[in-house]
Amino acid sequence: MINYKTILKSKRLRLGILRCLAFVPDKLIICLQYKIKTGRRLNLKDPQRFTEKLQWYKLYYKDPRMIQCVDKYEVREFVRERGLEEILIPCYGVYDNLESINWDDLPTQFVLKDTLGCGGNEVVIVTDKNEIEPLILKKKLRNWLSVSSRVKSGGREWPYYSGKEHRVIIEGYLQADDGGQGLVDYKFFCFNGEPKYVYVVAGRKLGQSAELGIFDENMQRLSARRADEKELTHEVKVPGNFAEMKEVARILSKGFPEVRIDLYEVGGEVRFGEMTFFDGSGYMTFEPDSFDEVMGTVFHLPDKQ
Repeated sequence: MINYKTILKSKRLRLGILRCLAFVPDKLIICLQYKIKTGRRLNLKDPQRFTEKLQWYKLYYKDPRMIQCVDKYEVREFVRERGLEEILIPCYGVYDNLESINWDDLPTQFVLKDTLGCGGNEVVIVTDKNEIEPLILKKKLRNWLSVSSRVKSGGREWPYYSGKEHRVIIEGYLQADDGGQGLVDYKFFCFNGEPKYVYVVAGRKLGQSAELGIFDENMQRLSARRADEKELTHEVKVPGNFAEMKEVARILSKGFPEVRIDLYEVGGEVRFGEMTFFDGSGYMTFEPDSFDEVMGTVFHLPDKQ
């Protein structure tokens, strides 16, 4: 496979090139990217691997609810409709105009996110607003808002370019209480409402690195690992309310052939992170490689929609 990131080190340049190729049909671009990033030819006629099925999912399954669920503000209503309002992180507002933000009214600590951001890149964590450099921060936020959501994304994840505009959402800051390994992220991979696998992400340095481990639905560590991620070395205990987290994942994922539900445990309470339908845009690799096929066995593709 080609490590394109060593050739084009600038992420902004890579995304710019992909936007220029927006006119190229989705299927062609997806097949090309899959080959470049995994080294394999994409099988769409009879997909078996999890990563192959995610590409099929992008191309042939278009549930309009997915548009709501990938928006970090509008998904809050989806969570409320499923009777889980109590797990929502406090929200201080959503803005399409930076001049509307009253910085003085915000608490000392908060988190800013692009409502249509993905991959954990469009996030700013403010631990002390008195140390903010306003010009630098506003420049970053303007960059988020300037992205046209009508231009096809690099991974051709269609819910993100449905025509809705990028906005800035401001949420409460979650204080980690896990003994120095940062805020632990529990990512439940659910299939037709059933959690089957869990990514545990710890030791995160935002925008730089994190450690990732793969567990089964009972939080037993698996020998498989993501080849494209740093392996989890922190010892992660099973959350005291893990059963509640699984039930939350079941409720939110019901009705979707596949979705990843991201949750946190803070102060003994479950908190909602986000919903993602195309983990890693489906271009990840595993060690052993066979685990890609193992995950694929629990992903039952629906009829084309």
